[in-house]
Amino acid sequence: MPAGEWYHCYSRGVDKRIVFQNKTDYERFLVHAYVANSSASRRVSDIADLHLHAVLANERFDADPIVEIAAYCLMPTHVHFVLHQIKSGGIATFMQRVFTGYTMYFNNKNERTGPLFAGSFKSKHITDDAYLKRVIPYVLLNPIELFERNWKRGVGNIATVGEKLLKYPYSNLPDMNGTIRPESKIPQKVLGDYYDRMPSLRDMLKDAREYYMEANPQV
Repeated sequence: MPAGEWYHCYSRGVDKRIVFQNKTDYERFLVHAYVANSSASRRVSDIADLHLHAVLANERFDADPIVEIAAYCLMPTHVHFVLHQIKSGGIATFMQRVFTGYTMYFNNKNERTGPLFAGSFKSKHITDDAYLKRVIPYVLLNPIELFERNWKRGVGNIATVGEKLLKYPYSNLPDMNGTIRPESKIPQKVLGDYYDRMPSLRDMLKDAREYYMEANPQV
């Protein structure tokens, strides 16, 4: 993965198991994602206050990222990132730090051993701007699966879907809508920086479905 390239990176729980059991788990993963994105060697275990908003408020974690996070979404059984590699080897380092650290936390909390995620993370190279603008909606709209299972086939009320999506706290879609929250520090840019004109939810749904159908032509 050379520096300067974009990738859609994702990983699923082993045996499709639930990897986020509650709000604390989701927020702990985001702590790992925020702290890991640095050229400096930093350990979550050295942080006294591990509440997400406390970590995000700590200015010593703000410097020298190794990846640019354009989009992220945490789902009960899997995780998606859209990443731009800033430093050589940055994506591999970032993903290894995040998933190893979170697995150690999860296993310790639940008195379990062994892998939590199914092998190493998967990635798809984003080859051009048009591809990037399809994959970002696909990642951000993933939570629709939680309340509208057939959205990828064009089923669902857009108004209802949009309201629920913008309330989902474990992606950066709320930031795109102008919601002011501490989590806005996790991506390196606002989503509008990737678009000449911000897409409507209807446009995003169309792009996300196209990305899904491209990846799953047999559907």
